[in-house]
Amino acid sequence: MTRAEASPRVPPSAMDTLLGAKILAPDGGGDASIRGSVSKYYGETLRNSDDLLTSACCTPADQIPRAVRDALVLVPDEVKAKYYGCGSPTPCGIEGLRVLDLGSGSGRDVFVAAALVGEHGSVVGIDMTDEQLDVARKYQQSYCVETLGYEKPNVHFAKGTIEDLSSITLEDGTASGIDDCSVDLIISNCVINLSPDKNAVLTEAFRVLENGGEFYFSDVYCDRRVPEELRSHTQLLGECLGGAMYTEDFKRLCHATGFADPRVLAGHAIEVRVGPFPNPGTV
Repeated sequence: MTRAEASPRVPPSAMDTLLGAKILAPDGGGDASIRGSVSKYYGETLRNSDDLLTSACCTPADQIPRAVRDALVLVPDEVKAKYYGCGSPTPCGIEGLRVLDLGSGSGRDVFVAAALVGEHGSVVGIDMTDEQLDVARKYQQSYCVETLGYEKPNVHFAKGTIEDLSSITLEDGTASGIDDCSVDLIISNCVINLSPDKNAVLTEAFRVLENGGEFYFSDVYCDRRVPEELRSHTQLLGECLGGAMYTEDFKRLCHATGFADPRVLAGHAIEVRVGPFPNPGTV
């Protein structure tokens, strides 16, 4: 999706909930409860990709560009072991760009982008889960300087929510934010569906993108609206299924937030093999 011109923020409404733009907390709470559930799932319940309960988080090898595959070889094993994405959102030909990864997790896509943008580009990863950030930060210095041969790291990881990029916390504890029109490219890998407020995510993405900047992401979508009982299931939310939007509803949301021409570049059907699940209210 490409940023074209300024767009006013569209306030969330009851319609957002109906369409799946706002998902439902497993315990009946609000947005903070949903974020807490997701953070616990990715920070404590999942130790690596072998702990996933469904097959939804998968990345077809034939959809990964050669340059990305080559860059992945260099990414630390621990980072790749904690990868829970569903595709390859990083485009090629991005040398020198300023890149932002929404929901960067253990840093896999950030490190790939760091290699593709080169030493004079930059990549910032935003995540809300401390355990994932700890893994990503462990390797940012050695990966950039020793593996890629850069003079200094061109990646940084900050803690925050993807619904409010104006309020993030840097590694040293300093409060900061992503400025308007300060990013050339946004990437995200199977994270938008986890957000309790997708309207806010797209609005913030639009705000920080430079005019003409682009937003590439992989995510899970449905050919119909997900029933309410599935949208509030702890495990299905955590595994990127409960928060999946109906494709046509998502297109409407894109248009409403200013992204006038959303396009599907690649896709594949997901065969969901599940079970047995724990109690829906527990993890």
